[in-house]
Amino acid sequence: MPKSFIITLIPALFIASQIWAAPCGNSSAGFDGWKPAIAAEAQTAGVGPAGLAALKAARYSTATISADRNQKSFKYTLEKFMALRGAETIVAQGRKRKAKNAALFAALEAQYGVPAGVLLAIHGMETGFGGFMGDTNIVSAVATLVWDCRRSDYFKPHLIAALQMVDQGAISPTTVGAKHGEWGHTQFLMGNAQRYGVDGNGDGRIDLENLTDAMATTANYLAQKGWQAGKAYQEGAPNFAVIQEWNAATVYQQAIALMAEKIDR
Repeated sequence: MPKSFIITLIPALFIASQIWAAPCGNSSAGFDGWKPAIAAEAQTAGVGPAGLAALKAARYSTATISADRNQKSFKYTLEKFMALRGAETIVAQGRKRKAKNAALFAALEAQYGVPAGVLLAIHGMETGFGGFMGDTNIVSAVATLVWDCRRSDYFKPHLIAALQMVDQGAISPTTVGAKHGEWGHTQFLMGNAQRYGVDGNGDGRIDLENLTDAMATTANYLAQKGWQAGKAYQEGAPNFAVIQEWNAATVYQQAIALMAEKIDR
């Protein structure tokens, strides 16, 4: 083989390997070219034709990137954070919803050990009790976060789960959720929805846009993370560590615990 050909071939192979690996990007440039590479990984992980088609149709979500770059509210004091999130309204609404659905919440606490106040505080914080569950295509949002350089490895399992759930019919290629691809009343990332999802209403499918399924799934998640029935959940108490598993922001954790206690009074 001529030396000149080898010299030409080596850069070409390097460029090809870089395109195939396509680890991440910081803008939409390269997103479409990267999709075949991640599709190959998804197929190896067991994703079928429907999931692969959903990935192929995914679009770079500028709204997702904007939201991911601007999570400023978690830097506020607890008092300001709770005011911005409407803590008093969540508590008032939470009490009414607890009374209205007493049988549901009693059954969930009996099965999972998680009191109504915690579930309702999460529900109120995440979606205003289902008032707004998102407007962003889930597959596109999660694919964008895998392509983005900030947390590719973290979101990749959630993308694979989303595509598998498309295959299973749990979600569709057009299902919408929050800006990071969270789904349903309490905003589960796809990997968590797949792992902890519960068919709470017994209709044979897990649908986190259904209130009963969403509440059962939330209770199951907390139970699986170590919730101890009957134990306290304020900061420093045994179950506060489980609330910390729900969201990494300290003010969010504190807000859930404080609102939950008021709802449960």
